[in-house]
Amino acid sequence: MNTPAFGPADRDLLLDLLALPTAGPLEHPDGPPPRLWEAGQRIATHAAGFGFHVERHAPADPAWLRRPEVPEIVRRAAAERPDFLACQPNLVLRWGIDAPLDRTLMFNVHLDTVADVPVPRVEGTRVHGRGAIDAKGPAVALLAGLRAALADLDPERTGIRVLVQLVAGEEGGAMGVFGTRPLVADGYVGRINVFCEPTGGRLLPRSTAAMTARIRVRGEDAIDDHPEAGHNATVLLGYLAHRLALTEPDWAAGARVCVAGLHTGHLHNRVYGRGDLLLNIAYRDQDTARRARSGLENQCAAAVSEFTALHASRPALARTAADAAELVGVDWLKSGLPTLDSADPWAAELVAGSDLPWWPPDADPFTCDAIWLGEVPGTYTVVFGPGDLDRNRAHADGEFADLTDLAAYSAEIAALVGRFVEAHAPHPVPAAERMDGNR
Repeated sequence: MNTPAFGPADRDLLLDLLALPTAGPLEHPDGPPPRLWEAGQRIATHAAGFGFHVERHAPADPAWLRRPEVPEIVRRAAAERPDFLACQPNLVLRWGIDAPLDRTLMFNVHLDTVADVPVPRVEGTRVHGRGAIDAKGPAVALLAGLRAALADLDPERTGIRVLVQLVAGEEGGAMGVFGTRPLVADGYVGRINVFCEPTGGRLLPRSTAAMTARIRVRGEDAIDDHPEAGHNATVLLGYLAHRLALTEPDWAAGARVCVAGLHTGHLHNRVYGRGDLLLNIAYRDQDTARRARSGLENQCAAAVSEFTALHASRPALARTAADAAELVGVDWLKSGLPTLDSADPWAAELVAGSDLPWWPPDADPFTCDAIWLGEVPGTYTVVFGPGDLDRNRAHADGEFADLTDLAAYSAEIAALVGRFVEAHAPHPVPAAERMDGNR
């Protein structure tokens, strides 16, 4: 490996990408189109310098938005904005021959970010900016590692294919339904697949999925002079939020629950008869998801009955109590998404090499686009990236990446590619050309 894995030119590329606003419509509904086309073109030009070609650069087909698992927030945003897909293209780069699945290595990283674009800057060994760690920094470090591993190799002689998916539609609750998912369905996958998300440099072969429940109340408003004349959605939903949070260990079935937004209205002189309570529920597998879904619906019905019994004799809430069972309903704004739990001893050993650490088996994983590889046969998938979502302040003010972490990650990517090349060499590679897979 003669080429440094990460250097000043990579830092400059990262700063250029950080300066481009790439928050999609889900994150910035009223904003200008994200500059994802431009970000992809800059990366493609950069990667062409070490043998990558553009395999695909296009948005997803609109048919992907009509699938049943597409979150409601995505459907609604797409209906409201004609350029929703057109401004969020996905880029696929390819190095090497048109090799079969078992000789293909795939990397996935997202170029969209959450909203807000602070001026990127370097302070000492840290680079600050939106996407520094999630995930433009990992994207540039990935490319640096690939350059170090592949720049001096002959694609024909090596006999492998390396794919890089640079996707939109990861942030904002999109769950990859118009980014990673269609690329996976179209066959842009490998025997080994690496999703470049911050994991603290640990290998994570699991990914949760999440579902979102909306508990709705649809009643009649009233003025403050006669609150008893209407349905008080605020009190009813507040009671349900409290009871669901209190009883979560009983109904959640091992899922992780966030009792999230509750909204009825903003005015002080009105009883609001309509409102929504949102819950986000992350799960490790489909059985847990089914149990949690059923448990929530049953517990919600039980809590409504409790509310009726508790408030039937209270004049201001008697009408709400009497009608509560008819007023309350549960909608699933997001559900049916797959999870990832990859297991393959050969692939795991190759990916880890001699020293890459694993995510602790008793620690909760997180949700990312890797879920779409969970049901693809003949593949092994890990989430692996530099930095930590919390420590590096992803999605928050002051997001940063340590340049030393990015450099270490690029070297680890180069070593991983080297091990994959060695494992699939059609004949022994001479010592002078051999890449040190263990660094």
